[in-house]
Amino acid sequence: MNQSARDATDNPARPTAGTVLCALDELTDPGSRGFMFRVGDQLFLGFVVRHGGAVIGFVDRCPHAGMPLAMAPDRYLTREGDQILCASHGALFRPTDGLCIGGPCAGRTLTAWPVAIEAGVVRVAA
Repeated sequence: MNQSARDATDNPARPTAGTVLCALDELTDPGSRGFMFRVGDQLFLGFVVRHGGAVIGFVDRCPHAGMPLAMAPDRYLTREGDQILCASHGALFRPTDGLCIGGPCAGRTLTAWPVAIEAGVVRVAA
């Protein structure tokens, strides 16, 4: 199992289902926001993207370099807001499914982090 998959499944710092991430109206469309959770010395990094009315979550780990994607807080999207950008090496990912469409990891995908919208709140899903 690769590190990204471990981060998504058995990382003790991964927030449990139902954890509130933010209010939906705190995310512009298009927009993104990152989250960090810590338990002891374990860290979980994730982010959500609002695109076309949908909110999609991903583990914040580039499938090529293994590093977080954003160099600045909440800056996961290109200037146009149409793609997710890895600031480390310029890979581009579709916001709808995390597929890398350009760069050294073309054809690979970001690891999904299930999120849901309930009563105007973005939460971690089961």
